[in-house]
Amino acid sequence: MRSAILTDIHANREALEAVLADLEGRSIDRLVFLGDLVGYGPDPDWVLGKVETLVARGALAVRGNHDRAISAPDGAMNPAARRVIDWTVNRLNARQKLFLSDLPMSLQDGDVLFVHASANDPQDWLYVTDAHRAMPSFRVSAARLIFVGHVHVPALYSEDRNGRVAGFDIPFGTPIPLISSRRWLGVVGSVGQPRDGTGQASYCILDHASREVTYRRVGYDAALTAKKSRAAGLPERLAQRLMQGV
Repeated sequence: MRSAILTDIHANREALEAVLADLEGRSIDRLVFLGDLVGYGPDPDWVLGKVETLVARGALAVRGNHDRAISAPDGAMNPAARRVIDWTVNRLNARQKLFLSDLPMSLQDGDVLFVHASANDPQDWLYVTDAHRAMPSFRVSAARLIFVGHVHVPALYSEDRNGRVAGFDIPFGTPIPLISSRRWLGVVGSVGQPRDGTGQASYCILDHASREVTYRRVGYDAALTAKKSRAAGLPERLAQRLMQGV
């Protein structure tokens, strides 16, 4: 079994199309979406239509904070994010809104846990930004592998048998062995709004049999997405962020 794990698409059609094209020929058995399908970007209806179809064909999906904000107020959102959510609500139909509200907060698949933000308190939308912030997820979950999104910056952490948590450098495009003497937490990065300085979409592939994870970056037409964002009247900062990858 090989799973492609995608997160934080944020209504970015061009980025999602580029990642799905990159997956062709890679022997992927299943897609997993770690939330934030909407928010920030100009194509929420198209992205939701695509993900709905993929879920109907067997993909897994969990809910992110922007997905939840479509049906429930979120006072923690910054003004730009809130503005886009208000704009997005009027572009989704009732079925799409129901799809988002029905998404689970987390999914367990054997010894692998999928969640948007963190395992220790999924609904508090905590950011796993370093080894210290990764530790609580290891403490509350017995899963050997945990995959999260939310941060928009790819990262990889592990816990050894003595409970010590450390971060690892990520060699993009190269399989990373997830050795059985450790437990692992992978922050997947973002398809639709990367913030690691590259401006490229990122995702990862988990090979369940070999216990290897491969992080990948994919270029896409960010200029087109930014143009569509401006045409929709969305905050200028969001268009600039797509181009800068920060």
